[in-house]
This record gives sequence, structure tokens and C-alpha cells, in this order.
Amino acid sequence: MLRGRWIGMLVLCLVVAGVFAWLGQWQLERAIDTDPPPPGITEEVRPLTDVLQPGEYLAEPLVGQKVETSGTWVPQDFLVVSSRYNDDVAGYWVTGQLRVADRTSIAVAIGWTDDRAVADAAVEQLASDAEDGAVVAVTGRIISDEGPSTPPADDPTRMDRMSTAALLSFWHDTDQLDVYRPFLASSTADAGLVDISSPAPDERSPVNWLNIFYAAEWAIFAGFAFYLWYRLAKDAWEREVEEFEDAASAAQAD
Repeated sequence: MLRGRWIGMLVLCLVVAGVFAWLGQWQLERAIDTDPPPPGITEEVRPLTDVLQPGEYLAEPLVGQKVETSGTWVPQDFLVVSSRYNDDVAGYWVTGQLRVADRTSIAVAIGWTDDRAVADAAVEQLASDAEDGAVVAVTGRIISDEGPSTPPADDPTRMDRMSTAALLSFWHDTDQLDVYRPFLASSTADAGLVDISSPAPDERSPVNWLNIFYAAEWAIFAGFAFYLWYRLAKDAWEREVEEFEDAASAAQAD
């Protein structure tokens, strides 16, 4: 172990172990949130533009944040999304395109019903009411896009997930339109619909256990670097001892 070759191997192992230790420390720093959001922060109603900008992804601490905004409905863009649950009861959401600025829109889930006929009637009523272009105020929770799903072959217009991208493919007047990626679940329903059940999100733990697990893995890797050096050096020593003993045995036989 004191030979130059193995001292060089030890130095290399120290460098590798140091890198692993740094990675472990980095994971630990990411595992503990030193500035977690205050309890109940999602229940404070904030202006939409203070929370998010069009095209941005919704950060985890902001999922479920209550926001308020105002705009005008696009009359042709009230659509029904299936497979929506209110307190474990399957039903439908009626959604709309809310134009919050000249060329900026956000998808809004307006209300729920367990009857498709009621949902279709609400679409007609909302479209009729929106013809006057009146400005409406909407308050609700901002929620991440669920991503599109493939519709059934016998109903290509059906949507089973609340996806802004899927809704956008049916919206009108979308040229050069800025769109918010998440959607807004309205706190108050209109047009005979039921309020969407949207409880406050669970308080987030300041400790990310997955990152702690990764940090422990890096510590194990660092220890293995030293073990590898020890094992290689010992194997070399054992080979030399074996060769020496074989040579001694051969000399005695002669």
C-alpha cells in the first residue's frame, strides 16, 4: 500500500470520494426546504398575474393557490370535460376560455354536474350570456394541466382530462394567443351547475425524503471507492505472497 502505484490509486479514490461527498451534500441541501411556504398561504386570494405568467409551468408550492382574475368569455368555447369527480361522484365539468387580456387566455372549469344533459344546457346558456361581452370576475384555485388523452374512436371530440392543450385545439381566435398552462377551477358555479369540490391542498413537508435517500446513496458510493482501493491492493499483495511461496517451494524441491 505504500508503493507509488497504490498511493496514486488512493489519491484517485480520494478525488472520486470527494466528488461523491459533494453530490451527497448537494442532495441534502435540496432535501430540506429552509424557507417553506407559511401554512394556509394557498388560501390567500392573490391576483393571477402575481402568481403566474402565460406559458409558465406551475411551481409545486403554488399548486392549488387561490387566485382572482377578470375577463370576457369567448362564446363559442364552452366545452364539456368528462370523468370529473365531485366527492367521489362521477360527472362532467363545463369549461370556458376566459380572455383575461387582449391576446391572453386561461382555461376555466366553471362548474360540475353528474348529468350530461345539464352540462350541455349550461354550455348553451353560458354561450348566450357571453354574447354581450361583459367583463366577469372569477376566483378559484390554479391547478396544473393534466395533459391530453386519446379520445375513444367512436367519440373523437370527447375529453376525459382537464388539459389546456386539448381545449386549445377546439378554441376559436387563437392566432398569436398567449395561454396559461395551468387551468383555473372556479369557486362558484354558474348556469345551474354545482360548485366544483376543490379542497385546500395538503401542507407540504419541508423534508424531501427522496433526496435524503439519494444523499445516502452518494455516501455509500464514496465509501465503496475506498473499499475498492483496499480490495485491489490486498488482491495484489495476496498474489505476490502466493508467487513468493510458490517460488520458495520450487527452490526447496530443487
